[in-house]
Amino acid sequence: MRVCVIGTGYVGLVTGACLARTGHDVICVDNNEEKVKMMKAGRSPIFEPGLSEIMEAAIEAGTIEFTTDLEAGVNHGEVLFIAVGTPPLPTGESDTRYVEAVARGIGSHLTDGYKVIVNKSTVPIGSGDWVRMIVLDGMAERQKALGEGAPAATAEFDVVSNPEFLREGSAVYDTFNPDRIVLGSNNPKALELMQQLYLPIVERKFAEDPSLPPVPVVITDLNSAEMIKYAANSFLATKISFINEVANICDRVGADVTQVAKGIGLDSRIGEKFLQAGIGWGGSCFPKDVSALVHTADDYGYDAQLLKATVDVNKRQRLLALEKLQKELKILKGKTVGLLGLTFKPDTDDMRDAPSLLLIENLNRLGAKVKAYDPIVSSSGLRDGLSGVLVETDPHRLADGCDALVLVTDWQQFLDLDYAEMSKSMNAPVMIDGRNFLDRDKLEAVGFRYVGIGR
Repeated sequence: MRVCVIGTGYVGLVTGACLARTGHDVICVDNNEEKVKMMKAGRSPIFEPGLSEIMEAAIEAGTIEFTTDLEAGVNHGEVLFIAVGTPPLPTGESDTRYVEAVARGIGSHLTDGYKVIVNKSTVPIGSGDWVRMIVLDGMAERQKALGEGAPAATAEFDVVSNPEFLREGSAVYDTFNPDRIVLGSNNPKALELMQQLYLPIVERKFAEDPSLPPVPVVITDLNSAEMIKYAANSFLATKISFINEVANICDRVGADVTQVAKGIGLDSRIGEKFLQAGIGWGGSCFPKDVSALVHTADDYGYDAQLLKATVDVNKRQRLLALEKLQKELKILKGKTVGLLGLTFKPDTDDMRDAPSLLLIENLNRLGAKVKAYDPIVSSSGLRDGLSGVLVETDPHRLADGCDALVLVTDWQQFLDLDYAEMSKSMNAPVMIDGRNFLDRDKLEAVGFRYVGIGR
């Protein structure tokens, strides 16, 4: 099938590359010329395991191309994915101006035939009908610009909501091995086309384990599909805030949250995932989606108290590492603190709403010198938006002269660092394990004072 993906961020680029890998003919459109130039050369503008290799193979096979020409993309695609960003506004609602611009642009280029326009961007509930209206406005504006007597566009289209459930750092894996595919529309023709598009993935032809049963496909209406996305992320964020709340109680009563999480996670009704206590969640999805759902509830006269509490617990949790540093070091002014990890989670270069940023800001405010090492940030040389922190090139340089280390991001590499050597160069071998990730016995054996979360 012919596919156009508009927007090449995490969602758009992974979606386009993976659909090309399954054999579809894909054009990815982006208005950033430098970015398009980079992608044409087979280089991914984001760090995502496995993505560059898939891009290079698809370019070589001729199943993907990149352009800044929206008209070419619209003319090419039977299925048009809108995959642009919807960042949060100060009010908590989603900024949909980029979705609006793309929808209007699609409308201005529709001429004939049938298209399925897919909302892949995370958009407010009710956006399916709104996107349809904007596309129709774009078609009307084009007709007006052509003047009286110009032949009218005969294009027909339907809007489908197809929310993504990709985890940064595992987005390629998640595309080929999804838990479910959600398709929201009231038109059987559009749904049939989307099911045809996803058939290779549904049949697990590119899955890690092809013997598994077919991927469940959830067919629903537009509004329900949009709500599924928000509800899923809000539930996961709530689950993390819940275990962090439990961890804080464990700290006070002398229990170990890692054992508590294991004990409750074995209950099939609860499950073990997202029960890792730490210093809070961040990134581009959870903060934005929970806030957007709270804002939607407010718009419709409902006070979503549980979701508001989820956000409040997370805000407090962000400062827990700071409190533990103060307890261990007392006065932080004049002390040096090293951060292991900067990104909001491992296997990504994404710094959006990362807990490290608030920690750096508050350590600076209290007069501490802050250093950091991150496997991606340190090697990339990119320091945009990072101030008040010295980014070191290796963990041993990080440890040198530190009064304490804080594990912020649970990169797998951090399990195998030479902590014995690192401790020798520190002023005081203190480790605040902000993710309960490291081996406590191993660290204490080489002289570290280990402090976990809820332990």
